Amino acid sequence: MRDILAPESARWRAFTAVFADVVESAGYQLIIPPLMEDLGVFSRIGEATDVVTKEMYDFFDKGDRHVALRPEQTASVCRAFVQHRPVTPWKAWYSGPNFRYEKPQRGRYRQFDQVGIEVLGVNDAHLDVEVIALGSEFFRRLGLRQVELRINSLGEPADRARYVDALRTHFEAGGEDLSAASRDTLTKNPLRVLDSKRVSDAPYIATAPTIDQFWSDDAAAHFHTVQAGLSQLDISFVIDMKLVRGLDYYRHTTFEFVGGTLESAQNALGGGGRYDGLVEDLGGPTTPGIGFALGVDRTLLACDDEGVFAAPDPSVDVFVVDTAGGASALAITAELRAAGISADRSYDNRSMKAQMKGANRSGAAFAVIVGTDEIDAGTVTLKPLRSGGEQSIVPMAHLVSDLRSRLQEANS
Repeated sequence: MRDILAPESARWRAFTAVFADVVESAGYQLIIPPLMEDLGVFSRIGEATDVVTKEMYDFFDKGDRHVALRPEQTASVCRAFVQHRPVTPWKAWYSGPNFRYEKPQRGRYRQFDQVGIEVLGVNDAHLDVEVIALGSEFFRRLGLRQVELRINSLGEPADRARYVDALRTHFEAGGEDLSAASRDTLTKNPLRVLDSKRVSDAPYIATAPTIDQFWSDDAAAHFHTVQAGLSQLDISFVIDMKLVRGLDYYRHTTFEFVGGTLESAQNALGGGGRYDGLVEDLGGPTTPGIGFALGVDRTLLACDDEGVFAAPDPSVDVFVVDTAGGASALAITAELRAAGISADRSYDNRSMKAQMKGANRSGAAFAVIVGTDEIDAGTVTLKPLRSGGEQSIVPMAHLVSDLRSRLQEANS
């Protein structure tokens, strides 16, 4: 875990603002779920997953309730749906931190932020296309061009069950040649063995059966519609039959966005899929759902690699220099801020020279200088800091309107 200071913190805020703009244009509204839930909410995401068995921060609170810091937010959104029963289709988006006790790496921390969307109550393949398209559009808005979309389908629950049985039979034939870690995973969830990057497992993964051999007609038709919709929107994709995602609740469409500039072991920027059945597992009615989550850290690393989406300019519009005691600076900065003009100032009655150094460091476009002579005359001195132009005397009553026109001209 770590602190995120300015200007990077401003970049995070801008990141979320871009995401909100993209998804709210499609009717998604913000949900803010709690950081902590009853343990049972998250155990539904898969008793055989490392997230549940090894990585959750769980403990008993002072009321002897077994709770956990959220390792992800899909389960929380589904719990909120069960509790509040909003009208469907319910389109929600979220942002914020999650917690997993895992080995920190580049782009991976034990407290990590995600942005994401969830839609509950619709079982339409065209919705799958919309959800994926919104993720693609977000990356485009950030300026990323080296992001690959990988898609797959896990079919109906019965299809997935047959596939899991076939994988178990296949990998058990590997015996001791399979890595010890994969043999352990095999007893819990054979699908997870497909994620192994260990050399000894590679031959068995390469020859493993693929999910398309087990699709029902309905599952195949659903996936075909997804592919056709993505093609219609000119969204490029790669079909990856071994893409199963990390949690147990996925059905039908699964997808992942991969950063082309990142190391292959940690190149997933995020992903998601359809999770029909999760709401029911949490005590609600049978409700289809689909969504995705995108990692802030890795996505910003990809932005760094591609040289896009830099931190916003932290500079203010105006820096007020007051050599008459500071009261005028107090009034002027308040007036400018109320008028929508960002302004800063010095404190502690520093010298004119020291205050001008602060003005130059601030990156402000203009310095507003006020001393006893200006106060007596009801004026201020306006000095351009970026353009190097001549300073001028401006009546105090006209300061806001004059600055607005000058700032508009400077920014045009």
